[in-house]
Amino acid sequence: MITDFKKSMKKFALGFAVASMLAMPAAAADPSEGWAGVQAEGKLRCGAAVFPPYVMRDPVTGEYSGFFSELCKQFGEEVLNVPVEFVDTTWDNIVAGLQSGKWDMSLALNRTPTRALAIAFSEPAVPYEITLVYNKSNPKIPEGASSLADFDIDGVTIAVVSGTAMDKSLTPLVENADIVRLPSSDEARLAVMSRRADVLADPSDSNALFVAANKDWAVDVAPVPAISKQGIGFGLNVNFPAKDIAALDIFIQEKIDTGAVDRLVEASVQEILAETE
Repeated sequence: MITDFKKSMKKFALGFAVASMLAMPAAAADPSEGWAGVQAEGKLRCGAAVFPPYVMRDPVTGEYSGFFSELCKQFGEEVLNVPVEFVDTTWDNIVAGLQSGKWDMSLALNRTPTRALAIAFSEPAVPYEITLVYNKSNPKIPEGASSLADFDIDGVTIAVVSGTAMDKSLTPLVENADIVRLPSSDEARLAVMSRRADVLADPSDSNALFVAANKDWAVDVAPVPAISKQGIGFGLNVNFPAKDIAALDIFIQEKIDTGAVDRLVEASVQEILAETE
C-alpha cells in the first residue's frame, strides 16, 4: 500500500512538472545569434506594453494594433519570413524582460541615455516630445502657462504612466507639484478627466488624440524649454549583433521614406478616434 502510494506521488509530481514546463512561455532566441536565431526559433517575439497609438490591444480578442505593433508584424513577415508573437508586459518591466530573454524585441521605446547603457536600440521610427494637458477651467493652472515651472507649483498633481520615459524625464525636474504614477495611459487620462489629477504628462501625439476627443475642456501645452525630446524605436538585447540591428534600421528608414510609417500612424489615430465617437 505504501509502495503504491509512493509510486502515485511520483507520477503526480512528474505530471505536475511536465505541465508546469508546458505552461511556461518559450524563451526568445539567443540574442547573440541575431535574426538567424529568431528564424531558427520560427517566430519573432515582441514585448508589448500598451500605449495608444503606439501599441494597442483589444481587451476582448487580445489582438494587437497600433503602428509599432504593425511595424513589428511587417518586419517579421516581410524580412524574416516568420510570424510575430506579442508578449504582454508593463512599462516597468519592458527593459528587464528584454534583458532576461523573455522576448526578442521591445516595442516603442524612447531612446534615452540610461536605457542605452543597458540595451541596444534601432533607429527611431517617430519623434517624441512630452506635452502637458490640463482642464482650461482649472483655477490651479495660471493663465497662459507655457513652461513646466508654470505647472510645478504646490497643490498641483501631475499624472504620468509609471516606469515610462515620461516618468523618468519628468520626475527629476518637478520640485513642488505632486506626481501620481499610474499603471496605464487610460488611468492617467481618467485621473485628469475626473480631476483626481490636474495635469497629464504624455507624448505629444497621444495627447493630441486626447485633446481631440475632449475639445470642450482640454488644453495641450508643449513646454518651453522642452521637458524631453527623443526618438522612439525598437529595443534589443545588448548582445544583438550590430549588423542585424543595421538590417532593422534599413527596414525602418525605408518605411519612413515611402510614407508607410505615416500611413500606419494615421490608421492608428483613426482607430482611436472611432472608438471615442
